[in-house]
Amino acid sequence: MSVSVKKQMKPAINFEHLAASMYDGLYVVNTRKKIIFWNKAAEAITGYSADEVMGKSCADGILMHVDSRGHGLCNSLCPLSSSIKDGQPRMEEFFLLHKDGHRVPVTVRISPLRNSRNRIVAGIQLFTDNRNADTFRTKAAEFRRLALLDELTSMPNRRHLKALLEIAITQVRHSGVRIGFLFFDIDHLKHFNDKYGHPVGDQAIRTVANTLLNSARPFDSFARWGGDEFAGLFPHTDIPALHRIAGRLCSLVRRSRVDSGDKHMRVTISAGGTVIRPGDNVESLLKRADHMMYRSKKEGRNRASITCPA
Repeated sequence: MSVSVKKQMKPAINFEHLAASMYDGLYVVNTRKKIIFWNKAAEAITGYSADEVMGKSCADGILMHVDSRGHGLCNSLCPLSSSIKDGQPRMEEFFLLHKDGHRVPVTVRISPLRNSRNRIVAGIQLFTDNRNADTFRTKAAEFRRLALLDELTSMPNRRHLKALLEIAITQVRHSGVRIGFLFFDIDHLKHFNDKYGHPVGDQAIRTVANTLLNSARPFDSFARWGGDEFAGLFPHTDIPALHRIAGRLCSLVRRSRVDSGDKHMRVTISAGGTVIRPGDNVESLLKRADHMMYRSKKEGRNRASITCPA
């Protein structure tokens, strides 16, 4: 007796539809680094639609990845190019450039794509937005309720950070912990306003604000102090660490940009910083950081100056 057995059919999978519905951003480039696929999550994370990026490379003014120190990765240091060349997968943490001009932290997973002959024909980059959006939205709602949020930037305002400074000064006085403080000023904001109009100046302020917020550690605090000034509070931070943080932030802002029509303009900040002393009050701390910020301005801007505690 013969028995007929039907083979179970494997379900057909539409991989393009699957990739398009992913939560993580995903794009594919050919061996010349030209983008040939861009999913919906990539659009949401970067602000760029597929129509805007297809056929272009990241270095064509799109993502322009930088590392945590602001060093560009789109040319000789490009890990996607390296994976296409050597066939090895990679995982890195970058900052990509959002269409609006600010920097966004992402974790990136890179893999080469091979054909049936085992030849590398493309590169795949999967990237995860490292911003904790749910936490930020919850905090933003609370800040609005308490009138502690700056309307233009949606970041905490001076009132909020002053309250945190009072607490930090008390902690230093009673426990001796190290807490760093930085004061920032946007370089040449008047130039943006005078030459391109106040909407472009406002965009410069938002670009700096978003880059600072996206670069913060979970326990750091930033605020728009007013006008073109920002401030940041950094717990568990001594002078060497504050130097590194300030340099990193200046570099990341420098690698951001402000757009006006077809013009892409660089925005930079000058920073001054110090570590809270046991005898400090809010006024003495601000005076010392502000003095160091003006030193950065005098020494050429786009830099940070840090004073050691006495």
